[in-house]
Amino acid sequence: MLSNQGARVENNVFAVLGAGNGGLAMAGHLAAKGFPVRLWNRTAARVAPLKRSKTIQLVSEREGLPNGRGKLDSVTANAREAIEGAKVVMVVVPATGHADVARAAAEHLVDGQIVVLHPGRTGGALEFLHTIRRMGCKADVTVAEAQTLLYACRAENPGLVRVFGYKNSVPVAAIPAHRTPEVIKALSVAYDEFVPGDNVMKTSLDNIGAIFHPAVMVFNSARIESTRGEFEFYIDGISRSVAAVLEKIDAERVKVGASLGFNCMTAREWLYIAYGAAGPTLFDAIRANEGYYGIKAPHRLDSRYITEDVPSSLVPIASLGDEMGSPCPTIKAIVQLAKVLTGGRYWEHGRTVESMGLKGLSLKQMRQMVLDGIHPTISYDLPTLSEASNLTQED
Repeated sequence: MLSNQGARVENNVFAVLGAGNGGLAMAGHLAAKGFPVRLWNRTAARVAPLKRSKTIQLVSEREGLPNGRGKLDSVTANAREAIEGAKVVMVVVPATGHADVARAAAEHLVDGQIVVLHPGRTGGALEFLHTIRRMGCKADVTVAEAQTLLYACRAENPGLVRVFGYKNSVPVAAIPAHRTPEVIKALSVAYDEFVPGDNVMKTSLDNIGAIFHPAVMVFNSARIESTRGEFEFYIDGISRSVAAVLEKIDAERVKVGASLGFNCMTAREWLYIAYGAAGPTLFDAIRANEGYYGIKAPHRLDSRYITEDVPSSLVPIASLGDEMGSPCPTIKAIVQLAKVLTGGRYWEHGRTVESMGLKGLSLKQMRQMVLDGIHPTISYDLPTLSEASNLTQED
């Protein structure tokens, strides 16, 4: 999987693709740590103020959370300017945009670069890799995904991000799986919080946003519309009865993982690992998480908690469940209710086994895709081993 592109890759240079809440937090934090950071956004208007100041201020009210001012190297709407020469490309956009970013990045990626999705949601790395290969990218690129976003944050304006929480530990896994240590090493120059995940199927199925976001939005739809989100999403929005539904959704997700041969962590286990929050029930563990206090609900129903988490989290879990004979009736019910509430065509446009390149594969073939990064039935017209050897010598 080598390329004839001989562009130089510079160690410790980060490209951050996406200037939403998470992207601004990550770009500002990396820059505050002293790393060269290039920030890219698909629309120039959103980053116009930053293009002038190139400065992001992180603020938080709790000790130990990221604070400080970061000066960016560049701010651009040109993908080549951001990606060229960067060792690590951090993709921090809604998961519904992963395929679009892959199409924008494909022609600029070169040998030795690492792409990390923050987070991949469910199947993000698989979809991203499948997309760049179908776009003709032959570069020896490692595509990886984080199991969740490192920051709980809100951008108050393009140059100011408020950080509410910061996770203790976030698993990251790569395609091919044996490159995960290489990815962790590249990230470790800036972060101690990223730890090796088993593989991208495991990080995808341990996508806890699928549990904590869409159903809470559905069950609080009237409250969101009547108050425009003036309540604490996790604390006020998750009662004991809502938490009981979340546990049912969680059990279906874990069962899909088991059908694929993976032992997924429960949402309650995740709260303890990520935040150190513990409790005898999911409801109690959520209440014990300090990072959830102060986070208001979205002010409208068509927020990312539905428009991203339904098509990029719940739909792919249900799609994998159907493929593996592990039904997800509660998950499908939430998807259908979200569709009725917002009018979104989540089944039609959501991430599925088809868009992840997994349709019709046996369990053994799925594992080959995850572990080796090579699709067992689709040719991406990559160089042969002899061609790769010649390209290496010429470069």
